[in-house]
Parts: sequence; structure tokens; C-alpha cells
Amino acid sequence: MRLFFTLGAVFGGIGVTLGAFGAHTLRNTLTPDALATFEIGVRYQMYHALALLAVSWASTQWEAATIAAAGWAFVIGILVFSGSLYVLVLTGQRWLGAVTPIGGIAFLVGWGLLALTALRG
Repeated sequence: MRLFFTLGAVFGGIGVTLGAFGAHTLRNTLTPDALATFEIGVRYQMYHALALLAVSWASTQWEAATIAAAGWAFVIGILVFSGSLYVLVLTGQRWLGAVTPIGGIAFLVGWGLLALTALRG
């Protein structure tokens, strides 16, 4: 489960970088609505980078396939949810808004699997 800790740290670092990029560079080029959308992507990326650290920790407490599945769901969620928002804002490709909820579903699945793992302990 070292992989999920590593991915959490990498996604966290990328989230900080993108947050700074949004605050210092995009603020002058995007509309307030577009900037808010970009910031939502960064926020959810950061939340789920931390969730990946929780997955790594949970793997030291319980042995269950659901832990790894939760981790992959969070990775997919970050890539699809946050990634689609970044690309939507930076390219103006509005159709990507239809893809974003798939990432949100992946986040929900990840949280559900993490909770299930803890309940089954």
C-alpha cells in the first residue's frame, strides 16, 4: 500500500502547485466563475490526496481487498473529477462537464469502500 501513500503525496503536491497557479496566474485571465470551477477541482484533489493517505494507513490496520479498491476509486476520482474541471476551464470544452460526475461517483464509491473496510475490520 506504499503506492497509495506515494500517490497521495504526489497528488497533494500537484494540488498545491495547481492551487498556486490558479491564485497567481489564472486569476488575471479567467472569469470568476471559471476560477471558482478550477478551485473546486483543486479542493477535491486535495481532499482525496489525503484520503489516499488514509487508505495507506487503513491497510496497516485491516487486510481487505476493499482497501485497494477504495484507493483506486480515489485515484480515478481525482483524475476524472478534478482533471475534467481543469481541462474544461483551461480549454473551454464545455462537454467535459458531463464527464465530471463520473469522477464524483468514483469518490463516493471510494468513501463507501473505506467505510465498509472499517466496519468489517
